[in-house]
Amino acid sequence: MPSESFHLNDDVEGADPASRARFRALVIGCIGVVYGDIGTSPLYAFREAAHHMAAEGVIKPDEVYGVVSMIFWALTIIVTIKYVLFLLHLDNRGEGGMVSLMAMSQKSVGKNLGRMIFFVGLLGTALFFGDAAITPAISVLSAVEGLNLIAPRFETLVLPISLFILFMLFFIQKKGTGKVSVFFGPITAIWFLTMGILGLYWVFQHPTIIYAVNPAYAGAFLISHSAMSLGVLGAIFLAVTGAEALYADLGHFGRKPIQVAWLYLVFPCLLLNYMGQGALLLETPTAIDNPFFRLVPEWCLLPLVILATLATIIASQAMITGAYSVARQAIHLGLLPRMEIRHTSAEQHGQIYMPKVNNMLLFGVIFLCLVFGSSSALASAYGIAVIGTISLGSILAFVVLWKVKHVNPFLAGLFILPFFVVELVFLTANLMKVFDGGIFPLLFAAFLVVAMMVWVKGSKYLHKKAQRSSIPLSDLVEKLEREPLHRVPGTAVYMTSDPGYTPIALLLNIKHNKVIHETNIVVSVITSHFAKVPEAQRIMIQPLSSDMTRVFVNYGFMETPNIPKELILAQSQGLDVDMDTVTYFLGRRSIVADPHRGLPLWQDNIYLAMMKSSTNATDFYRLPPDKVVELGIRMTI
Repeated sequence: MPSESFHLNDDVEGADPASRARFRALVIGCIGVVYGDIGTSPLYAFREAAHHMAAEGVIKPDEVYGVVSMIFWALTIIVTIKYVLFLLHLDNRGEGGMVSLMAMSQKSVGKNLGRMIFFVGLLGTALFFGDAAITPAISVLSAVEGLNLIAPRFETLVLPISLFILFMLFFIQKKGTGKVSVFFGPITAIWFLTMGILGLYWVFQHPTIIYAVNPAYAGAFLISHSAMSLGVLGAIFLAVTGAEALYADLGHFGRKPIQVAWLYLVFPCLLLNYMGQGALLLETPTAIDNPFFRLVPEWCLLPLVILATLATIIASQAMITGAYSVARQAIHLGLLPRMEIRHTSAEQHGQIYMPKVNNMLLFGVIFLCLVFGSSSALASAYGIAVIGTISLGSILAFVVLWKVKHVNPFLAGLFILPFFVVELVFLTANLMKVFDGGIFPLLFAAFLVVAMMVWVKGSKYLHKKAQRSSIPLSDLVEKLEREPLHRVPGTAVYMTSDPGYTPIALLLNIKHNKVIHETNIVVSVITSHFAKVPEAQRIMIQPLSSDMTRVFVNYGFMETPNIPKELILAQSQGLDVDMDTVTYFLGRRSIVADPHRGLPLWQDNIYLAMMKSSTNATDFYRLPPDKVVELGIRMTI
């Protein structure tokens, strides 16, 4: 996935040839990454809606028109208007997604509203991870299930083949996907064109299916089929799964490429395919078993299954990469413990691999495949995770319009309300499937929300406790000037999360070794509410004495820390640091549970379990291991 944003001017035609060429490359690239998920929805969305219709008997033409109409308007209202034309303009310095909305909202509201926004952001992030586990499972299963139409004997092989593909997909993540990602866009573009052409063929067979764009068909269906409408709505919502991805990937591709790809290729091809599936059912009602693969003759099934499988692998890859990105953002915002982040490409900053996140998703995907066994069974669990994330995004979007963009709250509410009402209808429909499998993403989200809240609460408790046992850094500087210690050659760099207080490692070094280095630098990493911090604003140097300097390093929540690199930058700005003689001092806390004080014991156990998954500061801040000294202290929580 590309790491750079490219924001072309609205007048693309007026750009120079090199810019136009790069713009076209970004459009092709975002087709594979941004729209991979929503591009696989035709494999199962219309089929599931049709199955709900068949539950009451023979499918009638007005039912087909009604379902196609509802899919058209769901894609138009939620994806085109809300996300493509509106939310892409609510960016956080070029970045989008749930975490960006939460970051923008929190910095502009008071304490009480900030708590609500914090919880909404936590829940949305947790649901996103649930979505990240379900997407690969349902996508790959739905593609491989096309083998059933080639020969019934393949039915027993669908699950093993799907599990093998998914296992290999997660296994290769540690190798990096930079070399193969260049093919993602072109393959997905071929996939969309194939879907559009197949749909167009059947639209020509039954051109009246175009009448489905009339919302009266959707309204008439909902009125005349009130008993089954919620079930059908829950299935129809599967057509918009992946909408959040196009907003979350804003920083990777920029607004214009995402909008152009949707309006000129993705949206038309999706509509043609859904209309084509509807036209097919008008002529051949028995095609309801799998209307997508029934669009082609039998001799063409195997190539279509192969292409569909490639498309679902690409969609799954995009979702996995997105999960890494969201996890990194959550770590920098203090919602999760530090976890190992490996950079798999020297050229593309966005190419990262997080082993623990990868293993968690792999376990979740395999579990879902084994428990549900088919894409139809898994569809019940899918919608809840996605509509939950989308609905919560509308709440945060209202807050951003009101508090950040300073739009009158009444006008902001009038604008957001229609989207929210539509999403509440879909949410209600999907909640009807809680006991048909929808309970899994809800339980998973609840577990993650509790874990993140415990982590935040425990970290705050330990932070306050550490402050009580430490002394202000300014007081230490004054004391050292009055009572000088023996100086040893070299530069000592002390890492601290609280720049106002003396780092634990510095206190322990003075206490046990009774010495201090000739040059001492206290480095504090500050994570901004902005996604990225310009290099000119990265470093702030504050001299405290002749041998003590405090350095603030500012990072956006989308960026990965690299302290040696930032010290070189600070050196160019006047910091007295000899990188050849630097020693990094880290304070390591040994945390043990205390049932009589601090957090409740059950929260202690959760916090300690999360700490075990935390990577050490040496790796996280990319410090050279041979220049690191760790000094430990025991603390209770």
